[in-house]
Amino acid sequence: MLGICRGRRKFLAASLTVLCIPAITWLYLFAGSFEDGKPVSLSPLESQPHSPRYAAAGQRERESLEVRVREVEEENRALRRQLSLAQGRAPAHRRGNHNKTYSMEEGTGDSENLRAGIVAGNSSECGQQPVVEKCETIHVAIVCAGYNASRDVVTLVKSVLFHRRNPLHFHLIADSIAEQILATLFQTWMVPAVRVDFYNADELKSEVSWIPNKHYSGIYGLMKLVLTKTLPANLERVIVLDTDITFATDIAELWAVFHKFKGQQVLGLVENQSDWYLGNLWKNHRPWPALGRGYNTAQDCQCLLLQCFWILLPFLLYLLLPPLWNLSSRPDGPLSPGQVIHWNSPKKLRVKNKHVEFFRNLYLTFLEYDGNLLRRELFGCPSEADVNSENLQKQLSELDEDDLCYEFRRERFTVHRTHLYFLHYEYEPASDNTDVTLVAQLSMDRLQMLEAICKHWEGPISLALYLSDAEAQQFLRYAQGSEVLMSRHNVAYHIVYKEGQFYPVNLLRNVAMKHVGTPYMFLSDIDFLPMYGLYEYLRKSVIQLDLASTKKAMIVPAFETLRYRLSFPKSKAELLSMLDMGTLFTFRYHVWTKGHAPTNFAKWRTATTPYRVEWEADFEPYVVVRRDCPEYDRRFVGFGWNKVAHIMELDAQEYEFIVLPNAYMIHMPHAPSFDITKFRSNKQYRICLKTLKEEFQQDMSRRYGFAALKYLTAENNS
Repeated sequence: MLGICRGRRKFLAASLTVLCIPAITWLYLFAGSFEDGKPVSLSPLESQPHSPRYAAAGQRERESLEVRVREVEEENRALRRQLSLAQGRAPAHRRGNHNKTYSMEEGTGDSENLRAGIVAGNSSECGQQPVVEKCETIHVAIVCAGYNASRDVVTLVKSVLFHRRNPLHFHLIADSIAEQILATLFQTWMVPAVRVDFYNADELKSEVSWIPNKHYSGIYGLMKLVLTKTLPANLERVIVLDTDITFATDIAELWAVFHKFKGQQVLGLVENQSDWYLGNLWKNHRPWPALGRGYNTAQDCQCLLLQCFWILLPFLLYLLLPPLWNLSSRPDGPLSPGQVIHWNSPKKLRVKNKHVEFFRNLYLTFLEYDGNLLRRELFGCPSEADVNSENLQKQLSELDEDDLCYEFRRERFTVHRTHLYFLHYEYEPASDNTDVTLVAQLSMDRLQMLEAICKHWEGPISLALYLSDAEAQQFLRYAQGSEVLMSRHNVAYHIVYKEGQFYPVNLLRNVAMKHVGTPYMFLSDIDFLPMYGLYEYLRKSVIQLDLASTKKAMIVPAFETLRYRLSFPKSKAELLSMLDMGTLFTFRYHVWTKGHAPTNFAKWRTATTPYRVEWEADFEPYVVVRRDCPEYDRRFVGFGWNKVAHIMELDAQEYEFIVLPNAYMIHMPHAPSFDITKFRSNKQYRICLKTLKEEFQQDMSRRYGFAALKYLTAENNS
C-alpha cells in the first residue's frame, strides 16, 4: 500500500500507468484462459478440433502466452521493488494511522495529486477532508442469485443500515429467485430512505458466458463486468459489493473516497490480503497470475468503487484504497475501526487470526440482529413518497387509540418483514394437475414436528414460520443438521419476523398459501400428522370429485391422542380399533365438540364413498381446496375463530363440504400455547374476540347479502 503524499508521486504515477495498468488489464482479460495452469485458446476458429491448424495454432498461442506471463511477472517484481524503495524513503511523519476524513474537492487529473489523501497517514499536506453531504444518496450495486445468496444479502444490508446516515439506493442484479425473495423482503421491511431497483441477471448471462471461469461464484460473479451496460446511464457512481460482506462502519466513509478520484480515474480497488494468489499454500497450488496478492476486481470483489463515465477511455487508472477497507486473513493483518469484513468462505469464522474474535462477533451480531430496529427515519432528509407506507399510516390514523380493542385492530394492519424461501426449494408440480401442497404455520416451539410431518407426507409443503432474527438462525442450524429436512427439497420455508404482541396466525397461513405452486392445497396445522399415503390418496380424490371444475372442500377427518408416544395407525381399521380402546378420540371431543361434530364421525366409521355435510356454527374442519380459495381474515390473531371464519366464508361462496371416507389425521399432544393461555385468563381478550366476530359477520352480510344472514342466526342459537 502506498504511503507517500508528495515527493515521488510523479514517478509512482508513471510507474502505475506504464506497468500496472497493462499488467492488470492483461491479467484481467486472460486470467480466465488458464485451466490447470495451462492456457486455453479463446479463438472460436482455432479451437475447433478438426481444424488443420488447430495443433500448430494452439502450440504457438501457448508459447506466446507463456512468454507473456514471464514478462508480466518480471514487470511485477520490478514494480514491487520500486514501490518498496519509494515507500522506504518516505518521511516517517507521513506514515501514520488511517483516519476517517476526506476531501470533497474534485480531481483535476494532475499526477502530482494522484495519491494525495488516499495513502496511510493522511497529513495536512494531503488536503482538507470534509464529509459526504447529509442527504446525498449512496448507490450500492450487488449481484445476487439463488436462495443462499439471498440470505447473505440480508446480513450485508443489516450492517449497512445499522451504520448509515444517508439515503441508500440498492441496485440488485438478481435472478428470478433472488428477485422474488428480496423484492418481498424490502417491500415488507419498509425502511425509510431506502430505494431498491432490480435488474434481470438471466438476461446478462449471454454477455459473460463465453469467458472461461472456474470461480466458485460461477457465471454470476462475472456479471459485474457488464454493470456499465446494465445500470442506468445517468448513474455516475456506485459501490459494488459482494453478498458475503459485513460493514463495521458507515458506508458513507467509502462513498467519500470518490471525492479523491482524479481526472480519468474510474476504479478503486483493494489489495487482496489472503495468500491465495502467491501460489504457496500447498503443493501444486497454481492460481491465476496476479500482481503479488492480487487486487479484488469484478470477479472477486470486496469493495469495488466504480465511477461510471460511460464513454471510451484511453486507459483505466486503478486507485488503491486504504487497507482499512479489507479483511485481513493473515495473523499480522491490520485492524482498524473502519473495516469491511469479507466472508468469502465458511471457514472464515475459524481462521487463525488475532482479530478473528472481533470479526466473528460482528458477523454473528448482524446475523441475529432484529431488523425491525433498522426502520428508523433519517431526520432532515426528505423520503420519496411510498404509497404502501402512506396507506398504512392512513389506516392506522383512523383507529381509535382509546378503544379497548385497539391492539387487536392495529394488528390487522401491521406489516411483518417476510423472507420467502429461506432455504433452497426445488419442485416441479406433477403434469396431471392433481398435485397437492400441505400448508401450515408454526413458531419455534413446534420445530420438533417438522421431521415427523416430512416422514408422513412426501408431497410438497409450504410453511410460514413466525420467528425472531435470532430464532431464524437457530432454525437454520436445526434444519441444516437434520438429514430428514436436508433430503427434502420440496419444502418451502417462509420466515415471517416477529412484531407486535399477538401471534398473527391467519397472516402466516396467507403467506404459506400465497406461495403454493400446485393446483390444490391441504390446509392443515403443524401439530397434526397426516396418515401415511394421504398425499397420493388426495390426488386420486381430486380427480374423483372433479375439484378442477367444482367448488368443493374435501374434509380430512381429525382425531387426537393424549399420548406423547403413539403407534401410528396404518389403516382405517386400525384407527377404529384405537378409537374403541380409548387410545384415540375425535378431535377436541372433550373441549370443543362443535368444531368438528358436523363431520359426522358415526357415518365416517362405515362410509366407503365420499359424503356431503352441511355447514354449522363454529365448524372448523381441515380441508383440501383449490389454490384460488379465499384468504384467511387477518383480524383474528392469537387464539380463537381464525379457522371458523375461513370455513364460514367458504360456505358463503357456496363451496360444498365433502368428507373423505378413507382419510384421517391425528393431533399430537403439546403444551398449551401462549395465546390460548391469554384467552383463558384474560376477560378483555375474550370480549374483544366477541366484538371482532360480530364485525366479521356484519362484513359477511355486506359482501354476500341475504344468504349470509344465516350466520348471525346460527351464532345467536349456538
